[in-house]
Amino acid sequence: MTDVSGGGSNPLLDGLRIEPTPESTTLVIFGASGDLTRRKLLPALYQLSRAQRLPARFAVIGIARTEMQDDAFREEFYKSLSEFAEVEERTEVATALARELSYLAGEMDDPALYARLSEKLHAIGSDGVLFYLAIPPGVYATVAEQLGRAGLVKPPDGRGWRRVIVEKPFGTDLGSARALNETLHRHLDESQIFRIDHYLGKETVQNLLVFRFANGMFEPVWNRRYIDHVQITAAETVGVERRAAYYEGAGALRDMVQNHLMQVLSLVAMEPPIAFSAENVRDRKLDPILSIQPLLEDGRTSNVIRAQYTAGWVNGKEVPGYRQEDGVAPGSVTDTYVSLKVLLDSWRWAGVPFYVRTGKRLPKRTTEIAIQFRRPPLHIFKRVSPTAIASNLLVVNVQPDEGISVRFEAKLPGTRMQLAPVMMNFRYGSAFGRAVPEAYETLLLDAMLGDPTLFARHDFVEASWALITPVLEAWQASGEKAIPTYEAGEWGPREADAMIAAEGRRWRTL
Repeated sequence: MTDVSGGGSNPLLDGLRIEPTPESTTLVIFGASGDLTRRKLLPALYQLSRAQRLPARFAVIGIARTEMQDDAFREEFYKSLSEFAEVEERTEVATALARELSYLAGEMDDPALYARLSEKLHAIGSDGVLFYLAIPPGVYATVAEQLGRAGLVKPPDGRGWRRVIVEKPFGTDLGSARALNETLHRHLDESQIFRIDHYLGKETVQNLLVFRFANGMFEPVWNRRYIDHVQITAAETVGVERRAAYYEGAGALRDMVQNHLMQVLSLVAMEPPIAFSAENVRDRKLDPILSIQPLLEDGRTSNVIRAQYTAGWVNGKEVPGYRQEDGVAPGSVTDTYVSLKVLLDSWRWAGVPFYVRTGKRLPKRTTEIAIQFRRPPLHIFKRVSPTAIASNLLVVNVQPDEGISVRFEAKLPGTRMQLAPVMMNFRYGSAFGRAVPEAYETLLLDAMLGDPTLFARHDFVEASWALITPVLEAWQASGEKAIPTYEAGEWGPREADAMIAAEGRRWRTL
């Protein structure tokens, strides 16, 4: 291996370096010819190398069924940079990193593949090996078992480390999630398993911890006394694209709520950890999930609304309905939209609803967390100001414009006492004068460093599935041939509006 960090090591600077650098590492990507590797992993490695965050001795081994030589894999690397990282030229950093790419072709259940991999890892001789399972979920158990049988999950002579990154989904219900965890735990310690959720790698999601626990002005009002309700929205303008085969068996509740949005909810609702360490943070993140009231009431899913998009217009373009998409069954009742009312049995959040919604073919691509505060107990300006007071609002913009906004009341200029809401905005892109790293850059680096703070623990995954699985089972048992619909380009079905309006609230117009 050679130095691919974009420059030679300077011992004087190394001693002053604030940001930690991983030990020598070999990254083994199962599914190296797939979409995730091209779109996210290879560009993330390039950006890490460009920022000098990769270890000085670093190598990548790609593994997939597709027959390919090392040089062809390197060409795919350059193509991915051109297509997804806007790097048209073969820069010095890209060329140095490409030299450390190699490739093995084989079947995931073939012991001979793992014997060849073992020989290659021995020849490279890294301190650490990070296995990335960028493969279909049905193959996770096979690869974990083969790695265990080949002795690849334990470092030779007890030196160095071995870790495995598992992509979502972590199962399809509570039973399958438990079975997957049992398989992984037969061969790996929990400390070696990094269940990746790219939402947790986003800067603004991470900043929730800092925002809440490093600022004395916010944490005292972060409770039922001052907060009226919370809305968490993950909206997409795209349809199912080429993922119909996966999405037909998943739907919005499985695809987005069980993992991404439950993770976000837990960061909003968690209690302060006693220290900023991985296990303390993950312990406190689990508490809100365990405190959520059952989503079923007397066997009815009244707190969960599902729907499916029909033909309509998005961004000025006419789009087909879900049932007209390639690969979708004509009578499909798969949910492309879901909204939930979540109540927590906790001292901090008693009586404060969390409204969660996600959907495809909505008018705007955005993910945000909106905390709406209670109005002042007395409107002393009502006799002199004709305008009603708007509730204070704190909005965390997760994507695409990462930042935080605060809405508060102010007096309009003039001789009259007239009030109007104003927004105070903080944006990552302009505040610090540096590019915001992609989520996979952060998460890959953390996995190499052995920091599991931003990764899902097995008990969190199972607790989340324990909430969602009864709803999925109720839907399946109902045998419904039709579900509510919404026109593509709308913000969801009327039933979702009625659910929140029943309590005198409404969804934010984004």
